[in-house]
Formats: sequence, structure tokens, C-alpha cells
Amino acid sequence: MKGNIEERACQLALYIIENKATVRAAAQKFGISKSTVHKDLSERLPAFNKPLYEQVKGVLDENKAERHIRGGIATRKKYKGD
Repeated sequence: MKGNIEERACQLALYIIENKATVRAAAQKFGISKSTVHKDLSERLPAFNKPLYEQVKGVLDENKAERHIRGGIATRKKYKGD
């Protein structure tokens, strides 16, 4: 089981880095919860692959900084019907 968790964490990190994906998008792609994605990337990944963690952390921090913009765009689409 532990090997599978480590492998899943690496796959999640690579997916997020390659696609500049959000935690929500990664969770949907892998069929797991957002909480699991977050736990895999923030707690489990640094324990065994620090360089990969640093890369994925950069993407996640960028997503966090831009989330208010995405929310505004989603609200506009909802009310304008785009």
C-alpha cells in the first residue's frame, strides 16, 4: 500500500506540473478527493521526493494566487450565460 501511495503522489505531482492543473482538476482526473490530493502533495511527497515537491509547490502557489481571478470569471459566465 505504501508503495502505491508514493507512486500516486508522484503521478499527481507530475500531472499538476505538466498541465499547470489545479488540485480540483487533478482529483477529478485521478478519481480521488481534493483532500487526498492535498495530503499526498503537501505531507507525503516531501518525505520521499523533495525536489518534485518544490516544483509542484510552485504551481500550487501560483494557482492559489490566481484563484480569485478564476472565481470572478466563473461568476461572470454564470450570470452572462457565456
